[in-house]
Amino acid sequence: MNILVTGGAGFIGSHTCVELLRRGYSVIVIDNYSNSSPAALTAVCDISGADIVSWRADLRDERTLDDLFTRHEVEAVIHFAARKHVRESTKIPLDYYGNNLACTLALADAMMRHRVRKLVFSGSCSIYGGRYRDPIAEDRAAEPTNPYARSKLMCEQILADACNRWPELSVISLRYFNPAGAHLSGKLGEDPKGAPSNVLPYMMQVALGKLELFQVYGSDWNTPDGTAVRDYIHVMDVAEAHCVAMEHLDDKTGMRAFNLGTGNGVSVLELLTAFQRIAGLSIPYEIIGRQPGDVDSLIADPSLIEKEWGWRAGKDLAAMCDDAWRFSRRHPHGYEKGTVLSPSAAGRSDNFKYEQGGFLCVSR
Repeated sequence: MNILVTGGAGFIGSHTCVELLRRGYSVIVIDNYSNSSPAALTAVCDISGADIVSWRADLRDERTLDDLFTRHEVEAVIHFAARKHVRESTKIPLDYYGNNLACTLALADAMMRHRVRKLVFSGSCSIYGGRYRDPIAEDRAAEPTNPYARSKLMCEQILADACNRWPELSVISLRYFNPAGAHLSGKLGEDPKGAPSNVLPYMMQVALGKLELFQVYGSDWNTPDGTAVRDYIHVMDVAEAHCVAMEHLDDKTGMRAFNLGTGNGVSVLELLTAFQRIAGLSIPYEIIGRQPGDVDSLIADPSLIEKEWGWRAGKDLAAMCDDAWRFSRRHPHGYEKGTVLSPSAAGRSDNFKYEQGGFLCVSR
């Protein structure tokens, strides 16, 4: 089965590619590498011992999308491609709406033209906003507090309307909470471009001496220790859940949404303590003011996906910290330099062979 993974070189996308390949799927990636690296796909191929066809392109490029769908006979899509930083979205909101909505619309249009009727969408817990203190179920009202979250909710609404228009369409939105960790091998992990926006990579950079202090955004939240509480879920659990969702696209048509989380809330200071224990280090930190768009608590009620599919997250916070730290120690400056970054460079690499419109990964 040919699966198109948009944003497949990103943090969650690349880990999902590993799991898809492990399960025997054929994977086609489309990514513009605006916040990712082709080196992640080299790592995916190395871990899985399988090939990936990867197209370097923007999802809004209609001609390229048509070419891709025609050449590869795509049977289902997992859609990760999006801008994803909450605080950044408050500074450049139009960019976030322009990218996230346009990419989803262009992809949906291409799927309809090429009669592809199965989609797993990368949803977000951020759509629930900061109203809820207890674990959040899927039927709670959405109250997003920032442009990123609103763009994710709008994309779900677009896809729900598409399902109403095309009753044969099956869409599953996986609203994951806070993915963290890395692949157990240490070869694949989170490699943000620029300053990290996610809390665990931020801690890693301080631990490695690349940043002087870890900043905690606010100590006056309505939480037990005053710092923001999140539900952290291992990225490989998130990857596995996307593959399980692929197996359930045929259960019924229409739009469905499921939370991905553990049901356990962890504060920033609790996470800092857990990582320091795993790494055997003391991380210097300072508490500064709250940041625009942030909320105090987001904890999943993950019971629906367990009830419907018998699936639940299996890895704990210690595994997330341990795996992320292993990757960071192995890649203190991110993925190795010298990676293929453009089609013209692809012919000079042992890890990629250029194919019109993209790359063919041949690392085995």
